[in-house]
Amino acid sequence: MGGFLEMASRNTNENVRQPDDLAEATEDPGSRTLRRGLQILDAVMARPEGLRVVDLCRATGLERAPVYRLLATLKEGGHVAQRGRFLYVPGPRWGALQPAARQPNMAVQLQPVLERVSRACGDAAFAIVREGAASHCIARQVGTHPVQVLVIQVGTRQPLGVGAAGLALLAALPDAQVDEVIAANAAQLPRYGGMTPERLRILVRATRERGWSVIGNHATRNVLAVGMAVRNARGEAVAGISVASTLERMPRQRQELIARNCRAALAAMPPGEL
Repeated sequence: MGGFLEMASRNTNENVRQPDDLAEATEDPGSRTLRRGLQILDAVMARPEGLRVVDLCRATGLERAPVYRLLATLKEGGHVAQRGRFLYVPGPRWGALQPAARQPNMAVQLQPVLERVSRACGDAAFAIVREGAASHCIARQVGTHPVQVLVIQVGTRQPLGVGAAGLALLAALPDAQVDEVIAANAAQLPRYGGMTPERLRILVRATRERGWSVIGNHATRNVLAVGMAVRNARGEAVAGISVASTLERMPRQRQELIARNCRAALAAMPPGEL
């Protein structure tokens, strides 16, 4: 008798929906999809080193098929990125959060650097920070030369890497982040002077070998710019600076001079400023 009652009780419990199950059954499909997507995003953000699909299934209680579908949507929006074949990590869109909080102070701190560089070469100087897969111009200094090439203005956003400052910052990032940024921008790159992911990877390698970036005829025709990454006290790349001018005004020797000016201006910043 006791065994029968125990079995009956177990069967009854199995047939009774729990509160969470009832809530999911009554919500509309759009809300359910959103809730599940946010569950996956929360799990990925909590483990920035990366999660496998099987880990996400355990963390969310979802089956593999919906997890794969939701990951595809999150990847398309830049919220999640794939690292290697199996790991899912926070996507390039989330890189915008921390730099955005630093932008006002960063602009103030880098303005003297731009002034020093621009005064030394006579051309316009720019500072950018990373916002996910984009660069965001936060400061600009107009030079004294009669012809100023003002390729961007404060507030301009463009794919990270198509301008010299952005290229310098992109090249200073870890390989995995470089791949994520290039993949996120692949569809937009051709609009910038026919840039391609392959061409951008070549420019990243050249920048790393040289120690500073050079790029021309991509963001703006007949313009060449030199850029350098800005690092904080921990050695992390947090911004980029650049100088732009006409192609005729930028022979190799002058590119090297501008790079030295950029390096000297950054070295003159007070310790721990960034």
